Amino acid sequence: MASGATERSPQRSALYHRRETYAEKLDRNWAEILQELRILQTGLQLVAGFLLTLPFQSRFAALDDYSRALYLIMVVTAAIALLVVLTPLSVHRWLFRKQVKDRLVASGSWAAKVALGLAAVLIVGTSSLIFDVVLGRWQSWVAGGGLGLLCILTFLAVPAMISRFPEPTKLPETETVRPESEGRPGHGRKAVRLRRDQGR
Repeated sequence: MASGATERSPQRSALYHRRETYAEKLDRNWAEILQELRILQTGLQLVAGFLLTLPFQSRFAALDDYSRALYLIMVVTAAIALLVVLTPLSVHRWLFRKQVKDRLVASGSWAAKVALGLAAVLIVGTSSLIFDVVLGRWQSWVAGGGLGLLCILTFLAVPAMISRFPEPTKLPETETVRPESEGRPGHGRKAVRLRRDQGR
């Protein structure tokens, strides 16, 4: 069996080697997810606040049925997106001290992905609504379509392309790789340890 298909090279693994326990890894993943959710929440709150002020504007009464329907869809989308972003908070409160951090991290990851998709819908729909009011119907469809393609490009295509780029094959100059056999009985597995080069 080809080793490249089943395991990473020692150098490539060493680039991302962290001396942490599994619990520490889950804590780090959870902190990263929370940071992503904070960014999403801030953007969603700004869009939701903008939408909630529109009915109190004098020009809102002049909107036709299409524009009103689009507005209400965007309000519901913003509300759902905020609920999704807040879901990990509720899950964390219910699962606190129950030793199920795996499920907590998985639910947070799911919430971040769903909220990102809803944010894309909000970007397209809100911009389309503004173009509809300011310029006209077909201009709003053009703007919405263009922004929809841009969302697909930035949220899906760009990450997919970046994930295909090869990782660096050389270690930083201050780090070296030292393979060592682990002393667990019944396992001849080699572990890769990162250590600072003392000679530099």
